[in-house]
Amino acid sequence: MSNDQQTLKDSIFKIGRVISVKGRLVEVRVDKTKNTSHLLYKGELLKNISVGGYVKIIKGFTKIVGKVKGERVEEDKYFSRKDYKSDKEKVNRTLEIELLGFFQNNSFKRGIKELPLIDNECFLLENIEFDEVHDFVDQDRDEPLTIGALTIEKGQKISVGVNSLFASHIGIFGNTGSGKSYTLAKLYRELFQKYQDIQNFKQNAHFLLIDFNGEYSNEKCITETKKVYNLTTKEVDGTQDDRDKFPLNENDLINVELISILANATDKTQKPFISRSIKFYKQVQESDNPLDFFKNTVKNRIRDILQMSDKNKAYILADYIKTILPKLIEENGFEGDLMDDIDWHNQSQGFRVRGDNDSFFDQHPEKIADTKLFKQVDQYDFPEDVISKLIHFLYLQLVYDVYTDKAQNEHIAPAINKLKSKRHDIEKVLNTQAETNDVFEESNLIVVNLYDVNLEMKKTLPLLFARKIYAEHKSKRKTDTEEAKISLNIIIDEAHNILSKESVREAESWKDYRLETFEEIIKEGRKFGVFLTIASQRPADISATIISQLHNYFLHRLINNNDITAIERTISYLDRLSVESMSILPTGTCILAGLLAQIPVVIDIGLIEPKEYEPDNKTPELIKNWS
Repeated sequence: MSNDQQTLKDSIFKIGRVISVKGRLVEVRVDKTKNTSHLLYKGELLKNISVGGYVKIIKGFTKIVGKVKGERVEEDKYFSRKDYKSDKEKVNRTLEIELLGFFQNNSFKRGIKELPLIDNECFLLENIEFDEVHDFVDQDRDEPLTIGALTIEKGQKISVGVNSLFASHIGIFGNTGSGKSYTLAKLYRELFQKYQDIQNFKQNAHFLLIDFNGEYSNEKCITETKKVYNLTTKEVDGTQDDRDKFPLNENDLINVELISILANATDKTQKPFISRSIKFYKQVQESDNPLDFFKNTVKNRIRDILQMSDKNKAYILADYIKTILPKLIEENGFEGDLMDDIDWHNQSQGFRVRGDNDSFFDQHPEKIADTKLFKQVDQYDFPEDVISKLIHFLYLQLVYDVYTDKAQNEHIAPAINKLKSKRHDIEKVLNTQAETNDVFEESNLIVVNLYDVNLEMKKTLPLLFARKIYAEHKSKRKTDTEEAKISLNIIIDEAHNILSKESVREAESWKDYRLETFEEIIKEGRKFGVFLTIASQRPADISATIISQLHNYFLHRLINNNDITAIERTISYLDRLSVESMSILPTGTCILAGLLAQIPVVIDIGLIEPKEYEPDNKTPELIKNWS
């Protein structure tokens, strides 16, 4: 380009000079010849500078880039008509510009290396510079994934780096109907479209999607190769074996913290009791013959009970033993009483063989082996489901603790009863007898549909699944070099359901444990190749620790001031203009901000094609349905 051509170009692209520098905030006085909406250059109309646009300030050989966040207009107060050719020349425009970064070796870098000086010239960005500012992909180390286009420049596609996005924690926030679920589906649809046929992707990329409303569970949403668990706690026609059940083994479920949460256990009395019970459970399971170990322990407890002198306590403990044992069916087909051959003698304060004054068990313990209660122990077998089995251990531990005065029945029994009340729901959704415990055996994308699960289990199951898969992932990476190549993305839609810090429907211990688990994942997961994607209508409800640890944000329309404040407080590099525009974003438009983006940008999320890969989240068309 000749000097004359460069001079002409500079004269057209130049918009004014710096008149004020206050840290990152700079004011530029616009040349009066540029008080138009468009400029003409080489026969093309160029959009003139306006709020939300980008400019460069030339300081020597340094090009400093800023974004126009505001504008004010002042009119000359003293003028004569002969001084101006038109009324627009009376106007003085001043732009308020926030500095974002600079060009280095023709590449845009975010951050402030140096500040401009008064009277430095300010220019519009050239097309190549504009493209560079919006190039978020490191071409040498990453691969591009196109997700949409700039809202203000419809032809400007926006691509993100696969590694920069999916090897990070992602937050997608927006009110219902703003397009956040569509954005989540779009991101992962583009990823699977690009890589799903590659064998290493199938083996080394694992995805767990927690779907509260059944939006991603249709046959083709994101990808047709996914495995969907349609869980339900409702009563269904047919046998319960027809249900989808998530595979979860005993080791995943038998955990002091988790069982204490399920039982709403108190910290000082019930939780230590559960800890003793689980220790006993593991001791039995690790023995050479767990069933015989358990039966012998029950028989020992029966011997203790039938030689007690405290009638009330003895009958309470005997009832617990009867709860553990299978029912006694008599020859006539009716249920028999396991204690009908045993009698209590008030005067002697002890049990005896019914009707036999010479057969008190404390004096003749050998006769205990002939009772129905004792003999029925031989008919015992462990229940198939883990929770029922654990409840038997809890009762047996309670018998021992009450007998030895380590615990009081009225303090411990409520925790066992609470666990019993959840047993049937847990049985409906968990398969603890699965042949394999590898949930990613069939597909590398697992969708857990919780639409038909009751509220209490909706709180519990995501924690169970995330905790299990996260723990297994960490363990394998430490012991297997091949496993170290595997990444895990945990995706939670409607995340406020389980990540809320304000929930009043649950005990503080449960809320603390739930939040601590996910906070550990988001704080420590990166080093183990575990990344979290959360989508929510209410970012203000979600733990501030979780929000602050996110790397990249897709911010759709948010109207509630608390939600907007939570986002503004958390994302330090979000400019004021973006914050103020958040409440008026149209559906499908969002602000992309974070470590992968050089600058916050407003983008229109691209369409998912074909439409059958979209999430099932459309607003019903009432007139169409009613007509």
